[in-house]
Amino acid sequence: MCMYQFLVAVRQEGANLTSADGETTSHLMGMFYRTIRMVDNGIKPVYVFDGKPPEMKGGELAKRAERRETAQKALSQAEEQGNQQDIDKFSRRLVKVTKMHVDECKQLLKLMGIPYVEAPCEAEAQCAALVKAGRVYATATEDMDALTFGSSVLLRHMTFSEARKMPIKEFHLAGVLEESGLSQDEFIDLCILMGCDYCDSIRGVGPKRAIELMQKHRSIEAILQHLDRAKYGVPEDWPFAEARRLFLQPDVADCAQLELRWVEPDEDALVAFMCSDKGFSEERIRNGAKKLAKARNTTTQGRLDSFFKVLPSPGAGKRKADDKKSASNKKAKASGGGGKFRRGK
Repeated sequence: MCMYQFLVAVRQEGANLTSADGETTSHLMGMFYRTIRMVDNGIKPVYVFDGKPPEMKGGELAKRAERRETAQKALSQAEEQGNQQDIDKFSRRLVKVTKMHVDECKQLLKLMGIPYVEAPCEAEAQCAALVKAGRVYATATEDMDALTFGSSVLLRHMTFSEARKMPIKEFHLAGVLEESGLSQDEFIDLCILMGCDYCDSIRGVGPKRAIELMQKHRSIEAILQHLDRAKYGVPEDWPFAEARRLFLQPDVADCAQLELRWVEPDEDALVAFMCSDKGFSEERIRNGAKKLAKARNTTTQGRLDSFFKVLPSPGAGKRKADDKKSASNKKAKASGGGGKFRRGK
């Protein structure tokens, strides 16, 4: 997801950044500087790369291929008309992350001293497994499937550019389940009803209707017993049970066996790769490597709040006043105020 974003966003005069040999380097520039920013703010990132998609994702992949074909036709038409705005728009829709991009980013992360994991299947499933195993604090992604896979904490907008000034949103699965009144199994069924990558949703059942049905019947099987399947066009072979299994028992690597080590960056090797091979400025790469090394040795997780925009909780001021009053002749208590962001491990 990050590489795709960089290939779309990091452009110069409407085209990707390239080396002297014409090789795309946008993904490397984005990965290098975003990672430095995270480490500089006390965050220890682990990147997770997708593996082979499950067979049930074939339908979603076919839809994406169809959208690409449509975008290609629209691009050809825009080029014939000389419409530069549409050319740029449809060119972005045709951006594709290749194996070469993936391999180069892995090499870059290794030289930067940043760990990465190669998931056997879905990256979000592996991220969720790492969180549940206590190896990391949260999954940072725009894909809400991370919650469906069971990640106890989800961070959105962490992959947004700094220029957008978007506060990072933190979702806690326990809070989602409590507020919706659903168990994790019921939440998975809700997500399937609202649409997922593994099977189509039911025509005419939107988010509001899906929540109402789940809170009343508690499972997809029970919903189908009370739903007019013909009216809603539910196929007899609707594979919701297989989709549920993929969320409950995803193909992931054993988290206890994964080695997550943050080590000193190899400055000279970084320069050789990024400058000699890819044409980046040696001064900038060396400065980045030094910033990585310094941040690794001096920053702590306590600086996370400089990366997050902390939003005060409602009633924090009143709680502070009450605490102060109750502790008038006693040892001062810590106030009950706080923010929506809760600092991690």
